[in-house]
Amino acid sequence: MDLWTISDLATPWCVHVAATLRVANHIDAGHTAIADLAAAAGADPEYLGRVLRQLVGKGMFEEPRPSHFALNALSRELLGDVSGFDLDGFGGRMANAWPTLLRAVRTGKPAYQEAFGRPFWQDLEAHPNISASFDQLMHQGHGTPDPHVLVDPQAWSEIKIVVDIGGGTGALLAEILRAQPAITGILVDLPHTVQGAPEVFAAAGVADRAKTSGQSFFDPLPPADLYVLKSVLVDWPDAEARAILARCAEAARLRPAARVVVFTNSGPGQPASPDLLMLVLVGGKDRSIEELRALGSEAGLTLRAVGRQPTGKYLVEFVPTVK
Repeated sequence: MDLWTISDLATPWCVHVAATLRVANHIDAGHTAIADLAAAAGADPEYLGRVLRQLVGKGMFEEPRPSHFALNALSRELLGDVSGFDLDGFGGRMANAWPTLLRAVRTGKPAYQEAFGRPFWQDLEAHPNISASFDQLMHQGHGTPDPHVLVDPQAWSEIKIVVDIGGGTGALLAEILRAQPAITGILVDLPHTVQGAPEVFAAAGVADRAKTSGQSFFDPLPPADLYVLKSVLVDWPDAEARAILARCAEAARLRPAARVVVFTNSGPGQPASPDLLMLVLVGGKDRSIEELRALGSEAGLTLRAVGRQPTGKYLVEFVPTVK
């Protein structure tokens, strides 16, 4: 491998273009000749052909005979939901934010607003279609969420109410309630985001035990026995992440034996991943267990235990610091 190979920008952009134009779907529908394929995709046949040949050369798509294209195992992955690659949706925000990386590295602050005119969260608020695309991508997750969110499963006997903070449309909370029929749950996220939760709860058969609180998680949180933070702190720099944990500590003090569980990708003694996408978008970052311990301590929480889900995510359990 050489420097030009690892710095190739053409191929990722070609993947995004093919996804945005739904090329795989059109081929799957029988539009295999480039002229027919381009017409179905709303594209120029010469330019689209050149893009596809770039991808054929990288092992994505096939060209069994000149100017006729076919799917292979890799390109078939574009037949599903491609919101993360769609340049007309949130995928475009992710792709077009990368040119701001240099400015972010120089200043130590995200420069997303230089590309889109507003900071990330304000940009989503100003563009409901992009925000909906973002919510859809977050809802996808990685398959069915793992409901094993306690380090000690025996501790469920102490839990009556669980709050999923920043849980989107409630996929994780629905699985927790399915696995634990004796508890109730509250989903906390912005009002426009939680609007899709009732459908998720109904499909999981837990609608009678789940409710939503459409609010910012920087505001006071509902009282509960367990607060779950999955893929939330990674979206924020230290100051904001500390404020979120402080809200959790504040609420957890209202009930005996309440705890706060934070998900992380890093195990004991392991460094945090670079997570450059979050750096570019919002200045957020992944954190090691020791970094979470320090952040929690500053927010009024004491790290009590570390565990791991069967699916691989690490669980960091906090309790309010005794004053």
